[in-house]
Amino acid sequence: MLEAHLKGTDKFLVEVLVKPGNRIYIFIDGDHGVTIDDCVKVSRFLESGFDREQEDFELNVSSAGADHPITMPRQYTKNIGRQLHIKQKEGNELKGKLLAADDKGITLELKGDKKAKSPAVIVSIEHENIQEAKVIISFK
Repeated sequence: MLEAHLKGTDKFLVEVLVKPGNRIYIFIDGDHGVTIDDCVKVSRFLESGFDREQEDFELNVSSAGADHPITMPRQYTKNIGRQLHIKQKEGNELKGKLLAADDKGITLELKGDKKAKSPAVIVSIEHENIQEAKVIISFK
């Protein structure tokens, strides 16, 4: 229902969690970010489609914030140029600058070692090989 509502906008559904006590958590993202007004609009839209008289629920709509892992290929595109921490399915962990992203995978630039005079390394990782990806928050 929500995916159809968001179609044609820069907003998209990232995750739906339903927890005991009918607590529903909706996480949305957007190609250009998500505002509080965006969350309010989604909440009102969803509320209009459900009947609290029939079944009571608690609805929480929020953005897939900085602490939320990247779960969809579309989310990588908006984070090009940012530092990512990647956990690969085979156990490797990488940190690097996201250079490119498409439907197949991502390209990272891993820093070289200045002391060893080794250059930066460019790696490509397919989405299917990524267990978890998070943006590294920098306050510089």
